[in-house]
Amino acid sequence: MEHIKNDKKTITGWAFYDWANSAFNLVISTAVFPPFFAALAPDTFTIFGADLERDSVYSFSISIAYLMIAILLPFLSGIADYSGRRKSFLKLFTLIGAVGCIALFFFDSGERSMFALVAYIIGTIGFGSSLVFYNSYLPDIASEDQHDKVSAKGYAYGYIGSVILLVAILGMIQFHTQLGFDSEQLPIRIGFLLVGLWWIGFAMIPFYRLPSDVHKKMDSKVIFQGFKEVKIVGKKIWKQKMKVRFLASYFFYIAGVNIVILLASLFAKVELNFGSSELIVLILLLQFLAAIGAFLFAYVSGKFGNKISLLIQLIMWVFICIGSFFVTGKTMFFVISIFVGLVFGGIQSLSRSTYSKMIDDPDIPLTTYFSFYQVLTFLSIVMGTLIFGVVSQVTGNLRHPVLATSVFFILGLIILIFTKIESKESLPEEVL
Repeated sequence: MEHIKNDKKTITGWAFYDWANSAFNLVISTAVFPPFFAALAPDTFTIFGADLERDSVYSFSISIAYLMIAILLPFLSGIADYSGRRKSFLKLFTLIGAVGCIALFFFDSGERSMFALVAYIIGTIGFGSSLVFYNSYLPDIASEDQHDKVSAKGYAYGYIGSVILLVAILGMIQFHTQLGFDSEQLPIRIGFLLVGLWWIGFAMIPFYRLPSDVHKKMDSKVIFQGFKEVKIVGKKIWKQKMKVRFLASYFFYIAGVNIVILLASLFAKVELNFGSSELIVLILLLQFLAAIGAFLFAYVSGKFGNKISLLIQLIMWVFICIGSFFVTGKTMFFVISIFVGLVFGGIQSLSRSTYSKMIDDPDIPLTTYFSFYQVLTFLSIVMGTLIFGVVSQVTGNLRHPVLATSVFFILGLIILIFTKIESKESLPEEVL
């Protein structure tokens, strides 16, 4: 039986998955786990006989997680599109991700640092992989004219849910003495536990409301179909010079964006001695400003075109990286963070919309083009975090890697200058 599109209960149930899993991205990937790991883990790790700096090892763990997701993504896309087992796989990766979060509760000493990194990698794989199946429901539950509205509802639920949980964890940390805890450590670890329970608990709503699986025969053709489609898209894009230039620019600058977001709290903890409560307040500020920035640069884009809006943001990113290298106090870092928040929200939303405007290919579904886009994004994170980790290992601090990150933005800026952004709706010639 075909599911009815634009059903309010189904759409709300779908949006609740964003509410459920966004807590992982905000609490564990960004706000709480990186500085907690820096505080608890030893300064150096001996891996395969080599001594590696703690911050380098953490950066490399991000590289490993996203490399595994990038490899899995095309196969998962094929399974999501052709096997009829989306809900089963959504449940599986939700469970994997939640177990990774819950396992972090047992990270209570430096001796368990490698265990913590493995749990973090597992949680990240669950998070990234589950999104493939979550996103694939959109065409089934909403008509095309409702896609933007329904997608925005998911983002809004994710933002609200993750912020609520982060504020609750902040309260436990801030008032740990009044709550009967000896230190901040146990409230933070309880926070990791809560993320896992929050994720799997609220996921029960979409599990109940989303359309049931219609099992089809699983064979090698289904498994490799997604990889085949992403490969076809890659070959088509390679023949179109301006798309190649835009995606090359995107590959470099989005690597820089993700380095800053994934490692900002680690930098603040190690280089500026931020406390847990200060870091969470900082991340909440970034979240709030990211929403403002998305609307601000959408307005700039409407006035002057996508290219000009992106160029302005890339220039700001270059100065953010240079300014972070020289920052010595918390006040100055908060000021820099205001600009990070504004361009963080703007550049991600505008990059996605710019790419969508450049696609005009009726032979291949839009979802396949965005699978290619997502693989490219994950590979850029792998490259960026690997280089960040190597520079951190060589220099022994986090300031030089942050300065090196400016190179990604400069490369993206230069390539974008020589890129004519084509779209189905032509932009004014003077801004191309």
